Formats: sequence, C-alpha cells, structure tokens
Amino acid sequence: MTKGIDVRELALGILLEVSGGVEYSHVALRNVLEKYQYLEKQERSFLTRLVEGTLERRIWLDYVIDQFSSVKVRKQKPVIREILRMSVYQLRFMDSVPDAAVCNEAVKLAQKKGFRQLKGFVNGVLRNIARHLQEIEYPSKEQPVRYLSVRYSMPEWIVEDWLKIYGRETAEKMLAAFYEERPTVIRVNRNRITPEELTRRLEERGVSVSSAPYLSCALQIEGYDYLGALPEFREGLFQVQDVSSMLAVEAAGVRPGDYCMDVCAAPGGKSLFLSEKTGKDGFVDARDLTDYKAELIRENVERMRAENVQFSVRDACVPDEYSENKADVLIADLPCSGLGVLGKKTDLKYRVSREQQEELAALQRNILGTVQSYVKPGGILLYSTCTISQAENEENVRWFLERFPYEAISLEDCLPEELAEKAADGSIHKGYLQLLPGIHRCDGFFIAKFRRKPFAEHPARREDC
Repeated sequence: MTKGIDVRELALGILLEVSGGVEYSHVALRNVLEKYQYLEKQERSFLTRLVEGTLERRIWLDYVIDQFSSVKVRKQKPVIREILRMSVYQLRFMDSVPDAAVCNEAVKLAQKKGFRQLKGFVNGVLRNIARHLQEIEYPSKEQPVRYLSVRYSMPEWIVEDWLKIYGRETAEKMLAAFYEERPTVIRVNRNRITPEELTRRLEERGVSVSSAPYLSCALQIEGYDYLGALPEFREGLFQVQDVSSMLAVEAAGVRPGDYCMDVCAAPGGKSLFLSEKTGKDGFVDARDLTDYKAELIRENVERMRAENVQFSVRDACVPDEYSENKADVLIADLPCSGLGVLGKKTDLKYRVSREQQEELAALQRNILGTVQSYVKPGGILLYSTCTISQAENEENVRWFLERFPYEAISLEDCLPEELAEKAADGSIHKGYLQLLPGIHRCDGFFIAKFRRKPFAEHPARREDC
C-alpha cells in the first residue's frame, strides 16, 4: 500500500462530495485519481470499485442497513452513513476483503473523522450485517416496482416508467446491463493512424484490444492502468467515446467539405469525429455554455490535432443571427437526464426526478427552437440525448416536426444493419432510434435526424449517408 495514503478515506471523501451534491461521481473520482496518480494499480482499482459500487448500490445498501440499524439511514450523520454504505458494499460484493478487516477499518475511519463516540454503533451494525447477510428479506417479486428498485438500486419512478413502456423482460435486461463490466470504448483517429496499427502499438504495451460493435473505427481496450499514461492517448491517436455517440455522427451523413456545427459540444467527441469526416476542406464550429466546457473541448482538439475545429463559449438558448442558414450539418446533443449512461455516471439516477425531466425537455425544446435556424435549407439537424425518456426523446421529435420546417429522415441506410433489424417498432424509418442498454451493445442513447425543407430557390441537400 502507498505509504501515508488511506484509500478508504479517499473513497469516503468522494462519497461525501457526491452525496452532498458538490460534484458528479465521475468527475470527483477522476479528480482524485489524477491527484493521486502515484497510487499503485491495485489501490486505484480498489478505490474505483468501492466508490462506483457504493453509489450504484445505494438503494440496496440502505435497504439492508435499515434492517439492522436502530437509527435509520436517512437520520444518520453523513459521515457515518457513507462509512456504513461503503462497508456493507465491501461485505457483500468484495469477497477479497475479510469481514473483520471491513469492520475494523470502518471503526478506525469513524474515529479518525471525529466520531469516537459512535465506534460501538458502527461496529455493532456491521458485525450484525456480516453475520446475517444471507438472511436478508427482500420485497416480493409480485411487487415488481419495489422488487426491481431494491434489487438493481434504481429509483422506483424510473422502474415504473420502464415497466410501463418496455415491459418486465426488457426493463430487467436494461437494469441488469448497468452492472455489467465493459471495456473502455475508443474511436481511432484515422487521420493519423489505422485501427490495425493502433491495436499493435497498444498490445505491445500490454493493453488488451478488441473490436467494438457496429463501427470499424471503434475499439475496446482493457488492462491499462491510467489512460493519461498511454503515449497513444497523449499523442491524440484515439479518443474515448462510446459507440452510441459515434453513431449519432454516422447518422448525420457528413460529407467532405461540409460546414458543421456542434452546439453543446463538450468535451468534444462528436466535434472531433465531425472534423475527421468533413476533412481539411470542411469546418467544425464547436460551442458550449461555459469557459470550463470550452477548455475541455480545447484540450481534446489540441491533443487530437484537429486543425479544422473552432471552439467558443456560447449559450445555445440565445439566438445567433450570424449563424443563420450556415450549417450543412448541425449536431444538437443536448443536456438531458442521462438515464442511458448510468453504468458510467452512477449518481445521476439519484439526482433526477420526473419534474426535472420535464424541465430538461423544455430546455431541449428551447435550444432546438433556437438553433434550427442555423441549418441551411436542405441541411441536416441531428438531435441526440444519452437518456431513456419519452418526454426528452420521442415527444420532442413530435413537438419539433409540428413547429418547424423540417422533415424526418430515415436512418435505415445510415446505421449498421444490425441496429435496423432490432428496431422492430419501425422508428428507424420515421427518423429516430432509441438505443437501450442490455438490448443494444452500447450505452442508452437517442438519435433523431431531420432535414430542413428547402426554400423554392434552394435545391434540397442530396441524401447519401
């Protein structure tokens, strides 16, 4: 173990930061891993699993703790609550850690954080749970909402919605998929290297490489320690990006020389893929709301050496007259509830509500209504989200087509045949596709494609995706 560093204490700090709403889990964890790059690989793995697992299983953990604690979870002091959660997670899901060690480390951590008087409480609860972990009573399967909520630690309102829309079998596949271990997906920078050559170089460094589903430019990597330590990453030979995000750009049908806009671009993955597709004769205008997000775009643009990308700070809700009728392709990958990427951003499910979904849907409509004028007559607007929500997805498609001079464009010829075959509801012919975790081999994601109707004096854009 790295001298002087208590990994469990680091985990506790992250959990308190996330539960207090200070930071999102993936950001808080990344910040700590970057700060403590010198941690041993085993310690980094332990920290990551402990934090992510405790957050993923929060509802289940609280359900168990409440059965053995005289003080219910919601009434416990935040430090004690997080110590118990992370300790119960270790007891149940990390077999390599002895029960006695879990209990002892939890007691020491409580004392270290100034709760010496609660040492006995922490010790008693955890040892009682350790003895009776196999005797826990769970909700009946005949109460599917409650049962699935506890089993998969998903808020009941989300489970209820997915059961209603997709049925029990599909809903449970989706819930289970968030817990599946998946390799990191990357997009090869084909302007500078082939997938074959990148594979060879990474494998020489001991990284496990395999083909990702659906797209030839996508690879899966495992077995690396720290991404920033890979020279190939620092040299800009690849970008971390899920296949679902790449598919949105594929669906847009970008051609060499196109003028492209990405109105909510950070951290820049889609902008960089647009850059590759439009080529040196094209241009990508990447925008986002804050200096921080613009900086994320800048870092990736410079690392990937994308010379045809311009980035700037702009509010997508504020009309920009200079941009009207300018874009051949506009990507509107908009802020959303993120329910399709819960396997990566584990705390999102606790931060969103039905009411917030409606607010997000209204924001999306506001942005769509603003940026639609930036597309040339005959040009393409590609709307996407990383969520599973009819209010944010299908309903926004209907709203948009009813109000603006656009038509839906079939995705059948723009996406892999395998995806078209799974779209049994015919949505792909209507211009949109809902990707589902556990059903499709990628994150949950929504893609909709629109073409702006041409003015009489402007010919329609030729569709050849």
